[in-house]
Amino acid sequence: MTNPTILSQLASQLEGELHYDTVMRTLYATDASAYREMPQAVALPKTIEDIRKLINFARENKTSIIPRTAGTSLAGQVVGNGIVVDVSKNFTKILEVNKEEHWVRVQPGVVRDVLNIELKKHGLFFGPETSTANRAMIGGMVGNNSCGSNSVVYGSTRDHLMEVKAILADGTDVVFKNDDLTTFNHLLQSAQRKNGSATLLDKIYLKTNEVLSNETNQAEIRNEFPKPSIERRNTGYALDMLLNCEPYTEGGKPFNFCELIAGSEGTLCFLTEIKLHVNDLPPKEIGLVCVHFNDVQESLKANLIALKYKPSASELMDHYILECTKASVEHSQNRFFVQGDPGAILVVELRSDSKATIEQQAKEMEAEMRAAGLGYHFPVVFGEDTKKVWNLRKAGLGLLSNLPGDEKAVAVIEDTAVDVNDLPDFIREFNEILSANNMYSVHYAHAGSGEIHLRPIINLKTVEGNKQFRLIAEQIATLVKKYKGSLSGEHGDGRLRGEFIKQMVGDHNYELMKEVKRTWDPYNVFNPNKIVDTPPMDTFLRYTPGQQTPEFKTTFRFHDQDILQHAEQCNGSGDCRKTPASGGTMCPSYMATRNEKETTRARANILREFLTHSDKANRFNHEEIKEVFDLCLACKGCKGECPSNVDVAKLKMEFLHQYYKENGVPLRSRMVGNFSSLSKVASYVPWAYNFIFETPALRKIANTVVGFHPDRTMPLLSNTTFKKWANKNLTPNPSPAERGTITQTKSPLSTGEGSGVRLKQVFLFIDEFTNYNDVEIGITTVKLLNRLGYEVIIPNHAESGRPQLSKGLLDDAKKLANQNVSLLKDVINSETPLIGIEPSAILTFRDEYPDLVNDDLVDAAKALAKNVFMIEEFLAKEIDAKRISKKVFTTEKRLVKLHGHCQQKALSSLVPAKKTLSLPENYEVQIIPSGCCGMAGSFGYEKEHFELSNQVGELVLFPTIRKQGEDVIIAASGTSCRHQIHDGTGRTAKHAVEILYEALV
Repeated sequence: MTNPTILSQLASQLEGELHYDTVMRTLYATDASAYREMPQAVALPKTIEDIRKLINFARENKTSIIPRTAGTSLAGQVVGNGIVVDVSKNFTKILEVNKEEHWVRVQPGVVRDVLNIELKKHGLFFGPETSTANRAMIGGMVGNNSCGSNSVVYGSTRDHLMEVKAILADGTDVVFKNDDLTTFNHLLQSAQRKNGSATLLDKIYLKTNEVLSNETNQAEIRNEFPKPSIERRNTGYALDMLLNCEPYTEGGKPFNFCELIAGSEGTLCFLTEIKLHVNDLPPKEIGLVCVHFNDVQESLKANLIALKYKPSASELMDHYILECTKASVEHSQNRFFVQGDPGAILVVELRSDSKATIEQQAKEMEAEMRAAGLGYHFPVVFGEDTKKVWNLRKAGLGLLSNLPGDEKAVAVIEDTAVDVNDLPDFIREFNEILSANNMYSVHYAHAGSGEIHLRPIINLKTVEGNKQFRLIAEQIATLVKKYKGSLSGEHGDGRLRGEFIKQMVGDHNYELMKEVKRTWDPYNVFNPNKIVDTPPMDTFLRYTPGQQTPEFKTTFRFHDQDILQHAEQCNGSGDCRKTPASGGTMCPSYMATRNEKETTRARANILREFLTHSDKANRFNHEEIKEVFDLCLACKGCKGECPSNVDVAKLKMEFLHQYYKENGVPLRSRMVGNFSSLSKVASYVPWAYNFIFETPALRKIANTVVGFHPDRTMPLLSNTTFKKWANKNLTPNPSPAERGTITQTKSPLSTGEGSGVRLKQVFLFIDEFTNYNDVEIGITTVKLLNRLGYEVIIPNHAESGRPQLSKGLLDDAKKLANQNVSLLKDVINSETPLIGIEPSAILTFRDEYPDLVNDDLVDAAKALAKNVFMIEEFLAKEIDAKRISKKVFTTEKRLVKLHGHCQQKALSSLVPAKKTLSLPENYEVQIIPSGCCGMAGSFGYEKEHFELSNQVGELVLFPTIRKQGEDVIIAASGTSCRHQIHDGTGRTAKHAVEILYEALV
C-alpha cells in the first residue's frame, strides 16, 4: 500500500481527482465479475498530462495503474491492487468525424451508443454492438476486443481499429497505425542503429520482429492458436493477428500494432485517443424472425440454416432467460412475441431496403426449417417492436442475477467460442460435462457467430461451490481446446481465464506472450496479473467460501431473500450508468454527475460490503453507507429498469430506518415525514403560511431554519382542504352499513355524459398533497369523473405514508399501511377500484404496502394492490372498454408535452397517460424523453441537494420545455414534478385531469 502522504502529494499535482478513502476504494474494488480486490487509490484524470503523471508515479513507486471506463468487465479486468484510472468522466469527446473516409476519432470514454447518435447525423455508424452498448465505452471495447450481436456482419472492435494514440510505460507518447513495408523497415533499421540508446518504442519494434520473423514461432502460433474461422477470439495477446500482417504474411494487411492492442486489456499501454473505421448506416427495414424451439440443441441446428440467409444477427435465448423475464417489470412487457414456454428462441435479424424482401426471406427460411423438423412458431417482428425484442435479449446478463438465494448464474465459462459449424456438437458435449457434475446452465447470445454465453448455477459462498467454479473452468477449457476454439470470444481473459491461456496456446506461445508483456511494460505498470502471470482463477473472489453473515431483521420483506441477498442481486452490469441520450430514468444522479459513486451499482456495492464485512452489532451503522446513499433520489427507476430488479430506493429506506436506530432521526427528516400533521396545523391559518412563503425574504429565512435551500420556492397551501370541501359539497353515503363501518362521502350521480348510461362507482384516494396543496386538482378530478358518468366515493382512509417512507420512518409508514389495508380491503375490488391522483402516493399500495404490512395483512395487501390505479390508468381501461367517448371533448388542435413521474414509469408506464390525454381527438401528445425531474419529493428542497436537483432537471426536461411555445400544454401528474418545472422554467404544468376537464365541451 502506497503511503497516504505520497498519494496526497500526487493528488496536488493533478488537475483531476485522486481518491484514496475507504468509500471510493471500496466502490472500485469490483466490476461485473466475481472478483474483488481493494485498489490503492482511484484517479479521475482530467488531462493527458494527468495520465502521464499517474504512469510516471506508478513506475517510480513500483505500483501499477488499472485503466477503466464503464467497469462492466466480466473477467475481472479492472480489479487489482494498484491505482484505478477511470477515464469515463472526463475523456468523453468525439473529436472528429470524417464522412468521406468513413472514420471517427474519439477519446476512450465515449459511450458506444452516444457515438452512434452522433454518427447517424452523418449517415454512419460503428458496428460492434455489445449488450452493454448504452454504457460501454470505446476504450473498454478496444481493451476487450468487443463484438456483440451483429458480429456476423461487422466483426469485432479490432476489425475497426485504425489508429491509437497512447502513452507507454516510460511516459512517452506514441501513435500506432498502419505501417507500410517501407515505413516498417525504416523503423526497424532506425531502431537497430541505436544500439544501447534504443527507446522503449524501438525495443517494442525490435522484439516484435524477432518473435514474428522466427519460423518456429510462426509455426507454433499458426498451429496452436484458435481456428482462423473463429472471428470471436480473445486468447491472450493476438500474435496470430499480427503475424497475418506484412512483412510476415505475404499479401497480408499492413503492419499495425492495433491488432495486438485490441484485446490487450490495458496491459501494454494507456490509450488516450482512438480512431475507428465506421460503416454506412445499414438498411432501414429490420425484421426479426423469432423462431420458437423445444430445446437449445434444436435451435443450434436451425442456426446453421438461418446463416444461409445472411442475417445481421442470430441470437439465442433459452428457457431460463425467458423465465427470468416474466418477473421483470420492464421486460415482462417485452415478451409480447413469446408463445407459451419455448425451450429456446432464436432471434434472426434480417435487413433490407424492402419489407417485402424480408417477409419473403422469412417465409423461405421458415419453410426450410420446418422441412428439417426444426422450430414450431415463427413470428416476424417489425418496427418499434424490434427494440423490445432486443431489449429482452440484452437483459439476459442482468436478469440472471434475479435468482433470490445465494445460487447465481456465474460468469466462468460464459464466453467460449468455436467454429459455428462445430457449435451443436460443442454444446452437446458441454452440457454432458455439466450433467456429469450435477450442474445446469443457461444458454443465450451469439449463436450466429459460434458463441453462446453459458452460465452454470453456482453458490460461490460455499466451499463446494468454490470447487465447482474451478472444476468446471478446467473441464471446459479442455473441451474448448479439443475444438480448437477460443476460451474468450469477447469478454476477455482478465483474472478469470488468464490461468488457462497456457493450455489454450501451448507453453511455447505462452512464453512469447510473456516476452511481449515484458517488452512493452518492463516496469509492470499496466494492469498486471491479467493475461499473463495471472493468479489462480479462484482467488480474490467477491465471496469467501463458507462465509457467515448474520440474519438481518428488517421492516421490509425482501421476497424469499434477506436485504443482503437483495443487494447482491446487483452483478455490476452497470445499466445504471446510462446517459440521458439512452433514455430512461435510472440513474438520475449519475446522469448529472457522471460519478461512479452516484450509480445504483455503487449503492448496492457499498451496502453489500459493510453488511458482509462489518464488525459492528448494527451493520447498517456506517457513515460510508450513508454517504453513498445520500444522492439517491429514490426515484424507483432501478426497480423498473435494472434487469436485476435491484430496488435501491427500498434499500435506502430500510438502511435509513436501521441507521436511525443508532443515530436518531434528524429534525428535518422528522418534519418531512410528518408533512401531513404539520400541514394540518398550518391549514387553520393558510394565509399566514402563504404570506411567509410568498415573501422571498421570509421564505429564505424559513427555508434556512429547516434546512431547505433559500432559493427554493415552497408549495403553498390551498384556502381549504379537500376533505373540508368534500364535507360541504359531497353527499354523505346513505348506506354506510353496506360497506362496513367506514364513513364515506360520495358525489352526486351524474347523468353519464361519457356514454349516456349510469356507470360504476369508483373510490377516490385523497393523498396528503392533494388534501392540502393541490385541492383544486382534487376537485377537478371529482368534476371530471362526474361529467364522464362515474359516481365518486371518498372512503375513509389514512394518509399514504409516502413522506415517511422517503425518510426511512418505516415504523410510522407501516402503521399507515396497516391502517389503509384494514380500512379498504373489504371495500375495494375489481368492480369498485381505488384510484389516485398523485402517483407517488397511490402507488404505495402496489409497491411498498405488500412488503410492509403485518404478516396477517399480506394477502389482503396483495389483493388490494391489484385493484388500485392511477387515474390515468383507470381512464385508459375505461377507454379500452369503450365507456368513455371522444365526443364529449373539444376538437381543437393542441400539442401536449408529457413528462412522466418516475414511479409512474417504474411501476406502470406512460402508455395510459398518453392514451388518456389523447381523448380529445386533435390533441397530439408527445412524451418528453426525460428521466427524473430532479425534485423527488423533498430531495430538491434540501440545501445540499438543490444544485444536483437542478442539474438533473437540466439534462432533458428543462431544455425541452423552454423550447415550447406558450400554446403548448405541459403535462405532469406528479406534484413535485410540476413544482420543479415551475421553478426551473417558469412554466405551469398541469395534471392530466386538469387538461381533460378543460377540454370538455
